[in-house]
This record gives sequence, structure tokens and C-alpha cells, in this order.
Amino acid sequence: MTTRKPMTMSRRTLITSAAAVPFCGILSRRASAAEFTYKLATGQDPTHPVNMRAKEATDRIREASGGRLEINLFPANQLGSDTDLLTQVRNGGVEFFNLSSLILATLVPAAGIVNLGFLFTSYDAVWKAMDGDLGAYIRAQIAKTPIMTVSKAWDNGFRHVTSSGREIKTPDDLKGFKLRVPAAPNLTSLFQALGAGPAPINFNEVYSALQTKVVDGQENPLPIIATARLYEVQKTCSLTGHVWDNYWILGNKRAFEKLPKDLQEIVTREFDRSANDERADIARLSESLRSDLTAKGMQFLEVDRAAFRQALGKTSFYADWKAKFGNEAWTQLEQAAGKLV
Repeated sequence: MTTRKPMTMSRRTLITSAAAVPFCGILSRRASAAEFTYKLATGQDPTHPVNMRAKEATDRIREASGGRLEINLFPANQLGSDTDLLTQVRNGGVEFFNLSSLILATLVPAAGIVNLGFLFTSYDAVWKAMDGDLGAYIRAQIAKTPIMTVSKAWDNGFRHVTSSGREIKTPDDLKGFKLRVPAAPNLTSLFQALGAGPAPINFNEVYSALQTKVVDGQENPLPIIATARLYEVQKTCSLTGHVWDNYWILGNKRAFEKLPKDLQEIVTREFDRSANDERADIARLSESLRSDLTAKGMQFLEVDRAAFRQALGKTSFYADWKAKFGNEAWTQLEQAAGKLV
């Protein structure tokens, strides 16, 4: 097998090089038809590190399999909204799908346990949990459904609140603030607990909802804010870091099990490799994008995260979620994040 040189990804490459992942999907074919031709759908813009690294993984999978497995990449919700695609990967219409744990929690509640408010203060804590017992527990719960995880967790980053009007600096500033959230019960309940007005909206409708003032703000990691050009319709970004989120590369079980064992191992190996690369990309971008977005007109607001956590702790938020997740899951979480209730 020919050794591929690792791709050096500059910030400019990550944010502006849409050509790296054609918007219409990766539809090229080799002269000889593949033994297996699968689809990988994502919701992210073609320039997002998820798609850059996923494309590298699918190229390596094709090469390592000698062309037996061809995985075509469809970014930017080309095959449907996130909730539509979750249904498609369950029934096998799409073989692989990259999905935030926040939205996966609508099917597998345990997947959302990492997305509760103000759990992790650093990436060291995040990856110790996700590559350890907590991640293993979540993957086992996902595997009880018609889908499965085919690699280690990918990074979606720490989420921050943006606004086109009201500046969010303290917990009180969230009172009555209408913001878009994913169709994720834990984020909805988080902002409800803090007195905001969360509105679940699919990601492919976020830009227009902000542009037309259906909502006043939203919350996402900085790479999403950049690649989806949300800075065009939002003025401020409050560095709340309220939730860390991950992506899972999900596979339809039947489709994955149809692959010979050697191809299964190639898929997992190469997606794991790209997961590590994507984690590094997001960490670098999270550091550099603040200056990039400032240059595009977005103002950043420093906030006291401890004040937000204290405000949340005065509510029944953590106790309510402990009751929903159960003692086994909650024990796993507190071993990773410390005592919460």
C-alpha cells in the first residue's frame, strides 16, 4: 500500500478551501466498481474539519481496501436534516452518519450525558473521559440500537452563546433571551433552567432563523460559527463554554456487519486516525478563530463561567438529569466530571 503523507492543514485551508470537499458529494468512481459502495453523510459545511478529515479517511479506506470499499461523502445535510439522517442511518438508507451527541440523545439518551451544563473545564478532562470508561459506557448504549459507533469520539468543541442584540454577560442576561438550540432535550432544559427561551431548530435552518430574527441568538462552538458564517448575522459571542459536545461516526449495524472483518478493521482504524487529526484541528481552531472572527466584526465577551454554574446549581437541573439517566450512568459521569449532585 502506498504511504500517504499526512495533510498539513492551515487555518486558511480549514476555513476557506471548499474545493477540498465538493458540495455535491464525493461521487468519483474508479475504473473497476467497488465491492461495497457506502454513503457517509454529515451536517457540517464542506470546509469544516469534520469533512476535511472524513475525506482523508475515506480516501485511505479506499486505498487500504484495494478499492473494495468506496465511501462517498455527502456534507452539509445534502441528504437531509440531522433528524432525517438519523432515521436514514437506522433503516440503512445511509450507511454512515456523523452526528452530534446532543442530537443522538433523542434516540440514545445516554449519549447526551456528556452534554450537561458546565461539566468539563479542559480537554484533558474531556478525552480522559471519552477515551475511557465513560466513552465505553456510551458506546455500549448506542450499540443496543440498530446503529453503532465505528470510531472513537470526534470533537465538536465547547459551545458558546452568540447574539444579534442583547449582550450575554451574566446568568441574568439570559432571562427571556430567545435562542436557537439543536433538537436536544438537555440543551433545552439547560437554558430553560437559566430562564432563557430555547427554540429547537435544525442546523440547516439556523442562518435564516437568525437573519429573519425568528430567534435573537444561538449557541455553537467557534468552528461552526466560522464555517457556517454565523458571524454575518450575529454581533457578539459570549465565551460561556457551557457545554462540550462531540461527534460520533455512526454506522448502520447491518451494513457494517456485511463488510468482511478486514474491511471493518480498516474502517475503524482510519476513522480513529482521522478522529485524532480532527481533535487537533478543533483545538487549534478554537484558539485561533477568536482573532479571525473579531476581524470579521464579531465582538467577544468574557464571562464568569463559575457564576453560570452556580446559578445552574441553584436549580433542580442536575438532580433532574440524574433521575433520568439513572445511577449507573451518573456514577460514570461523576467519576469523570466530579460530584454534581
